[in-house]
Amino acid sequence: MSRFLRSFLFLTALGAVAIGAGCSTLGYYWQAFDGQMNVLRSARPINEVIDDPHVGQDVKVKLEHVRQIREFATKDLGLPDNGSYRRYADLKRRYVVWNVFATDEFSVQPKEWCFPIAGCVGYRGYFDEAAAERFADSLRQQGLDVYVAGVPAYSTLGWLDDPILNTFINYPETELARLIFHELSHQVAYAKGDTTFNESFAVTVENEGVERWVQRFGTPQQRAAYAAAQQRKADFLALVETYRERLGRLYEAGGDPQPLRVAKAKTFDDMRADYVRLKAKWGGFAGYDWWFAQPMNNAQLASVAIYTQLVGQFEALLARDGGDLKRFYADVKNLTKLPEDERRARLEEVQVSRAD
Repeated sequence: MSRFLRSFLFLTALGAVAIGAGCSTLGYYWQAFDGQMNVLRSARPINEVIDDPHVGQDVKVKLEHVRQIREFATKDLGLPDNGSYRRYADLKRRYVVWNVFATDEFSVQPKEWCFPIAGCVGYRGYFDEAAAERFADSLRQQGLDVYVAGVPAYSTLGWLDDPILNTFINYPETELARLIFHELSHQVAYAKGDTTFNESFAVTVENEGVERWVQRFGTPQQRAAYAAAQQRKADFLALVETYRERLGRLYEAGGDPQPLRVAKAKTFDDMRADYVRLKAKWGGFAGYDWWFAQPMNNAQLASVAIYTQLVGQFEALLARDGGDLKRFYADVKNLTKLPEDERRARLEEVQVSRAD
């Protein structure tokens, strides 16, 4: 199928839903349609950008790295060999989309919104930050916990050729690789309506991919820096999961709203205090300060859990497959064909069997 035809079908699908929807839904799908069109219009082949005398040398060097990463993704990781991440677009803004996450006041489970291509997902994305904030405000007025997160990249699931964007081109080399591997993995296997499954699979692929990338191309300094960053990330995720579970137990126990609010606030205070101790363990590394500096709530925790909750189970599946990515992808594709409860049970069985 040609790139033009894929683009036509994808954008027509969004437009068709919008035409049959109410005014608010119509506006949402129109901004998605227009935003995606802007990304496509802005994209140019990487070779053309590198040859452009008006493009800065720093961007050109990064794009040379991208070409190497992209080839590694296909040849060494078995990720799709298509037009994705072979073009570059400068959108003149810091993020490509802003995702809005929401939970009930006393819940750690994210609200879901359903779309014609992706199915039901635990967030709602906007190409315009102001529009995302307006939607977030409307949810706050309903008494929900809300979190708005800028996103540097997203996947169109293989419908379109996703480009490299200015929103992440200046990332360190390992982070560039991580993002490209993550987004390409969504084209390998995707369970419609199961955000946590999809994102946890993609995180597992990115982790394995970057580990292999660093071992092959990294300097000793890069390997050491990557290992330290991975440990800090693991510590951060463990902290978030500990307090997400603690809040979940608090909410399940129930009670009058006001005492629950007091206990909720104290839990987040405790979490910040534990983060201070974690920073001391890291020697003062402050890379997560921005995350803890925000007014914290359930939705912020949910935004992390969506991406990582099943990573341990996918890692167990990859280990069972002997690290063979081709076999791993086939197993994950088979899981996507099952009902959600059954696929979760299968993953849990693999993790338990590996632990025994």
